[in-house]
Order: sequence, then C-alpha cells, then structure tokens
Amino acid sequence: MKHLLIATMSAALCLLAEGCSLDPTYERPSAPVPATFAGAGDATPARPVADLGWRDVFTDARLQQVIALALANNRDLRVAALNVDEARAQYRVQRAALSPAIEAVGSGTSGRTPSDLSATGQPLVSHEYTTTLGFTSYELDLFGRVRSLKRQALETYLSTEEARRSTHISLVAEVATAYLTLAADQDLLRLANDTLASQQESYRLTQRRFDLGVDSTLTLRQAQTTVDSARVDVETYSGQVAQDRNALALLVGTPVPDDILPSALPNDSEADSNMLASIPPGLSSDLLQRRPDILEAERTLRAANANIGAARAAFFPRIGLTASAGTSSASLSGLFKGGSGSWNFAPQLSLPIFNAGSNRANLDIAKISRDIDVAQYEKSIQTAFREVSDALAQRSTLARQLAAQQSLVDATADSYRLSKARYDHDVDSYLDVLDAQRSLYAAQKNLISTRLSRFTNQVSFYKAMGGGWIEASASHQPDEVGVASHESGAPLVTLAGAK
Repeated sequence: MKHLLIATMSAALCLLAEGCSLDPTYERPSAPVPATFAGAGDATPARPVADLGWRDVFTDARLQQVIALALANNRDLRVAALNVDEARAQYRVQRAALSPAIEAVGSGTSGRTPSDLSATGQPLVSHEYTTTLGFTSYELDLFGRVRSLKRQALETYLSTEEARRSTHISLVAEVATAYLTLAADQDLLRLANDTLASQQESYRLTQRRFDLGVDSTLTLRQAQTTVDSARVDVETYSGQVAQDRNALALLVGTPVPDDILPSALPNDSEADSNMLASIPPGLSSDLLQRRPDILEAERTLRAANANIGAARAAFFPRIGLTASAGTSSASLSGLFKGGSGSWNFAPQLSLPIFNAGSNRANLDIAKISRDIDVAQYEKSIQTAFREVSDALAQRSTLARQLAAQQSLVDATADSYRLSKARYDHDVDSYLDVLDAQRSLYAAQKNLISTRLSRFTNQVSFYKAMGGGWIEASASHQPDEVGVASHESGAPLVTLAGAK
C-alpha cells in the first residue's frame, strides 16, 4: 500500500505539471573529424556552397532543362516523397493517441427466453435499445509514454524529409555528372572518327606507295592496323554514347529530347571562372552539419532518444479511462424519455510487478539502439568529411594535371608531325610514325578524360557540401519541416554543359 500511495502521489504531481517526460536529455555528439578541411584556397565566397542554387551553378540552359525533367520524373525521388507522406500520416496517428477518441454508438437487441428458463413460467420476449457517447481505454499520459512515442514518430517523419532532400541533392549531382560524361564520350567518339578519317587517308597514300614499289608489305599492314584500331574505337565509343544516353534517360525518368543533349564538354575557361573553383582558407567542417544525410542521421538519433523515454515509462503505472453516457430503454419510443439516462465510468490502473525482465530488456534494447544510431551519426559525418576532403585533394592537382596533359598533347602532336615528315623523306621507317600517332591519340584521349574529371570534381564538391537542394540562390524555397530558409542574392557561378 505504501508503494501504491507513493506512485499515486507521483502521478498526481505529474498530472499537475502536465505530465512527466522520461526522455534522456539530448546532446548532439561531437563531430569526430578535424575542425577544418585541408587543401583550401585563398578566396572567400560570398555565401556557403549549400546556399548556391543549382540553376546558378549549372548555367547551361540545356542542362537546366535536363535537371528539371529529372526532378519532375525520377522515380527514386517520387518514392522518397511518398515516404515522407507516409511518415507524416504515421506521426498524425501517434499524435492522435494524446486525445481521447470519442465515439457515438447506437444498438438494439431483441431476444426470446423459453418458458422453462423464464421466471414467470411463460415465454418472454425482451427488447433493449441503447445510445451512448463516450471514449474507450484512453490512457492518461502521466509519465510521458505516449508523448515520447509521439516525439519518436515526429523525428522519424523529419528524418524521411531529410532523406528526400538527400535524394534530391544526389539526383541533381548524378544528372549533371551523367550529362558531362555523355559530353566527354561524344568528344571521344568525335576524336575516334577524326583519327579514323586521318588513318584512312594515310592508308590510301601508303597503298599508292606500295603499288609504286616504294613501301613494303609490312608498312602497308602497319598502316592497316591503325585504321582497324580506329574503327574499333569508333564502334566502342558509339556504344558507350548510346549507354550514356540510356543512363541519363533512366535518371531523368523519361526520354531526353535530342535538342537538349550535350554535344561536347564545355571550355576549360568555364571551369576556371566557376565559384566552386575557389575554396576559402580554413573551410570549417561545421558546414557538414547542413548536409541532409547528416541531419537525417541526427533525426534518427533523436527518435531513438525518445524511444528510451517510452521504454522507461513502461516501468510506471498506466491509467486507462473508459467512460460513456447515453440512454437505454426497453422500447424504441422510450429511448429519449425522462429517466432513460445511463452512464458508465471505468478507470483502470495497471502497475507492472513481474514480467520476467521484459521491460528491462526493452529499455536495454532502446539504449543499445540509441548507441548504434550515435555510431551511425558519427560515421555519416566521417563519410561526409572524407567526400569533401577527397574533392579538395583532387581539385588541388587537377588544374596542374590538365596543364601537363595539354603540354603532352602539344609535344606528341609535334613529334607525330616530325615523324611523318621524316617518313615522307625516307629518313625514318613507318614504325616511328605509328608509335608517334599512337602516343598522340592516347594523349588526346587522356586530355578529354582529365577535362571531364575537372568538371565532375566540381560537381562532387557541390554535392559533398550539401548543394543542390535550392533551385536558385535568389529564390525562397518552401520547407515543410521548418528548416531555416536561405537568404537571397547569391552571385552567379558557371559550370555549363556543352553549348
């Protein structure tokens, strides 16, 4: 009785305080990464990268149309949005448990009692008509169990919203990368076609020299190998371009019109003028906290924290109320006459005494789940830090790599020209020309690949910093979950697709 009295007094105090909460005090875990990124430049941007709209970063009109098509038709993004709607409905269901569900019920019963069971010895026909208004098994949330479950459902809903934003950002980056990859492969296909045409002309001249007895059969066959090799590359890159178009169509979710597809990579000057090409010194890793995947992990952690509160509340008494009021009568006509009123009030108190440790086990499960979510939250920060660091590390070398590759192309082009001239004057063999041509072709292909890497590196950095959610820097983006909107007035940057 003493313990019951204490529990009752505690319940009364909690009720006066509008209920207790047994949730642990939430504290955001420390980020297990350095405070700043290495590899920063010496320019300071006017606003964080995450505040730059994708229309301001990807300024090519055709690429903007492709991204807009993807945002309207991509099935993964559509599923992510439906997951948000589902989580929102589940939260509304859980929130409704805080209020009693009032129902109106009307019923009528008729029955016949045989004479041998009747008190009068005569068959008895009885009728009963009832109307009631009330609620059933409404839980008084004295210890915050229902509110903890409501907070858990809310955080789960908010985490799905962050997941949708993450899918949105990833889609924008993937479409831009696929677009640039298609442009690069079209450059490679064009190079292969130009090489094939050049080698076919060289083979024709070698065939004439062979017919005149100037060149040997070996030289003719060597010239033929360059033609066949170029033909193989043309077919290879033709297939690759077709696959790139299929991949882009899958990302977009609908066929992409030919008039908005790229034809070539943009000029290198556009990458040089891009705002993403200038990274501020001492770039803070705190900016990662704005990434939706990290916010999603934190929302999941908050939900696990609320679940601990619900598990703790299971150790305390639960009070359920059932109450109804209405009228009852033996005849339908007397249902609403005076004296037919009826009411019922049935409070119920349940106090856990022995359950073989299941409540303790559920609390342990909730705490372990919270610890798992802490580790996953920290891992998401570490992953994000690595993605940004990798993008910065690659960025610091790509410009120099591109300059070295361009110099290599120029040098091998001169080497090929000189070797061809020496062969035409019978100074060198055709094998020297063949080696120079192969070196030039390989250098030109590597140049295209390096240029593609430079553009996709900027896309990767934009995504890694959480950019791509806002459509335009100067526009206000509505936010269903109350995330702070961004200010307007960002300067334009350029990362165009093919023009």
